[in-house]
Amino acid sequence: MEPRLVGPGPYRATRLWNEIIELFRAGMPLRKHRCRFKSYERCFKASEAVDCLHELLGSNQNFGPEVTRDQTVKLLKKFLKNHVIEDIKGRWGKEDFEDDGHLYRFPPSSPLKSYPKKPSCGKEVIKFPDWNEPKAGTSQEHIPVKSVTMNSEMWYKRHSIAIGEVPACKLVFRRELTQTNIEEIWKSMTLSRLQKVLGLDSLDEVLDTKLVNSKHIVQNVYNVNKQGIVTLEDKSKELPHWILSAMKCLANCNCSDLKQPTYSGFERDVFRTMVDYFGQMKEPLLTFHFFDVFVSVLGLLQKPSKAVEALQISCLLLPPENRKRLQLLVRMMARISLNQDLPPLSESVRTRTLMVQTFSRCILCSKDEIDLDELLAAKLVSFLMDNYQEILTVPSALKSSIEDHVVHLQRVQIKYAGADSDATLPPPSFCHQISTDEFEYQRATGSQEPLAALLEEIVMNKEISVKNKKKKLKQFQKSYPEVYRVRFPTPETEAVIFPDKTKQKPPILMWALKKPFQPFHRTRSFRM
Repeated sequence: MEPRLVGPGPYRATRLWNEIIELFRAGMPLRKHRCRFKSYERCFKASEAVDCLHELLGSNQNFGPEVTRDQTVKLLKKFLKNHVIEDIKGRWGKEDFEDDGHLYRFPPSSPLKSYPKKPSCGKEVIKFPDWNEPKAGTSQEHIPVKSVTMNSEMWYKRHSIAIGEVPACKLVFRRELTQTNIEEIWKSMTLSRLQKVLGLDSLDEVLDTKLVNSKHIVQNVYNVNKQGIVTLEDKSKELPHWILSAMKCLANCNCSDLKQPTYSGFERDVFRTMVDYFGQMKEPLLTFHFFDVFVSVLGLLQKPSKAVEALQISCLLLPPENRKRLQLLVRMMARISLNQDLPPLSESVRTRTLMVQTFSRCILCSKDEIDLDELLAAKLVSFLMDNYQEILTVPSALKSSIEDHVVHLQRVQIKYAGADSDATLPPPSFCHQISTDEFEYQRATGSQEPLAALLEEIVMNKEISVKNKKKKLKQFQKSYPEVYRVRFPTPETEAVIFPDKTKQKPPILMWALKKPFQPFHRTRSFRM
């Protein structure tokens, strides 16, 4: 059986568990062993199981070569507890597996786990302000309109809908975006982008979106210092000064800030102090709620750029204090691993491996016991250490797209029927409630004056034909009868614009009254 990459999605930890069990059962050599003068068929030694599983995990792209032999032994302990294996007498249920010569075998029943049915979190539909409708208790026609100077050409284009010359359109009014609206937009677009990067149809199976705090996202984006580290509004949630000094000491091999005498093994004592501090946390830095999200991201590690973007977005969801501690801790771990001047912190384990094994569980673990959480956490922490400078910064592309979208939503738009895009007008001044008298005054002065000027321009325009001018005036009269009535109170005032030009009939020629030419006839008077 060939190992396969388990991609992101729901129940990834369970799918990986079943994958490893199938590979282990298929790849573990079984043969006859003797124990206490008795032979046992189709079994294996504990040390042989460690060798086989360690090699299997190291070559599996879901885990990688950084899996240690000690982690392999811990996984076999869980195999014994969950009846994936049993000793030759059929006993199981305890984690007393050791890397020795004890004999074990596979049980006849299938140990694969079924996929749990999680209670549906339900899709959270984020409600944005209803841009097309005014607030309750107000009328759209009572919204003060800024005076606009229009010429006859603009007016004709806007009001030629009645004769069917342009598509029907409507003016979409925008309401002022509150801080809550903006935070909801950030949450919605951030989760939408995360879903797209993970390649999932829905985030419901890996994340309860109701637990995502929109304020945390905005704070993580904008409340940062020059180094990109989150700045906290609540200073009581900051790391203690002595922990920061200890982290700086080990990362830079400079312990002068501690103001304590150094001695042989001093760095190891400082390291143990930090381990104790982070080990006493009740919840990992990536929080229990986001465990499935980060496990899903591990399915993208074969595409590093995608994995980096997914982790950038996922880390924006964290509480600001967790994000800051993660930034400082992972940066310290990466620097300690590269610090050649630092004395070894362990006699038997490399510094990088020690960092991963020590802090993995305080960065990522499940609230409920997950059999592979240690291996999954180690895989994630290793990737974080290698790419922390990119992962723990704000994704600039996401930030720009959301900011542009917010600006777009703050504009008044004209929407045409069937159009794919909006014709966006310059940003208006947002409205506030006014009295009835003030509104009537604004309506009289602010709306009628530019319309009267427009009507006068149509009247005085000599470049358009009489027929076209009559057509425009008739349309204006239909749309704005009050303004038209002020300009033309009587039919006589309207008739002045189109004076009757009496056509002069051509003069009647005298020769036209004469009879047609007749031939000359002689009369008797001419006779001799």
